[in-house]
Amino acid sequence: MTFGEQPAYLRVAGDLRKKIADGSLPPHTRLPSQARIREEYGVSDTVALEARKVLMAEGLVEGRSGSGTYVRERPVPRRIARSGFRPVGGATPFRQEQADADARGTWESSSAQTEASGTVAERLGIKPGDRVMCTRYVFREAGEAIMLSTSWEPLAVTGRTPVMLPEEGPLGGMGVVERMRAIDVIVDNVTEEVGARPGLAEELLALGGVPGHVVVVVQRTYYASGRPVETADVVIPADRYRVAYHLPVK
Repeated sequence: MTFGEQPAYLRVAGDLRKKIADGSLPPHTRLPSQARIREEYGVSDTVALEARKVLMAEGLVEGRSGSGTYVRERPVPRRIARSGFRPVGGATPFRQEQADADARGTWESSSAQTEASGTVAERLGIKPGDRVMCTRYVFREAGEAIMLSTSWEPLAVTGRTPVMLPEEGPLGGMGVVERMRAIDVIVDNVTEEVGARPGLAEELLALGGVPGHVVVVVQRTYYASGRPVETADVVIPADRYRVAYHLPVK
């Protein structure tokens, strides 16, 4: 192989990818068999298998038990808007996570006290093992799961207060900023770091994805006078949604 030349399996995968993109292999069409790929491209069984694995990892095809490998329906990505302009008057968790004026949706949640892991402790500026309130959310729009979120709040801040449980009490469901204000903790800053990784099995099951799909992860942390008071991981299926930001210019 000369410098810059693609391995055979990538060359085959690239040609099949092009056929999927231009409609020569439309959604729900069965992908050519391993034997057919071997004959058509003059490659070995190993190369044919690796090419199919590439397309599956990219989410372009999916295996159906006892039937074969088929081209997946490719949804048109929809926007999940995140904004530097936070709604006033108490954002619900759904509006807090999708800061779009037209956003409509529901969520399910569960909270439990736990010990902070090393990673969570570092993000919250506390010690590993310190007690935190962990809340898990599934956000839905028109019944479809579109986001997952796991948040952690240090009980040193919220413990034994009316806002200790994010979804219960007089300010249940009002969002971090409103809840913290109720206990005289003024949130004045928020950071978000955006990355991508393969989805965990339990995440993809909840989001209706298949193994190998990539998810976008937004790591968000709220601060009050420099002290972290809540941190969360927001997980979004990358093949169906794009994360769009609207930020103020000062």
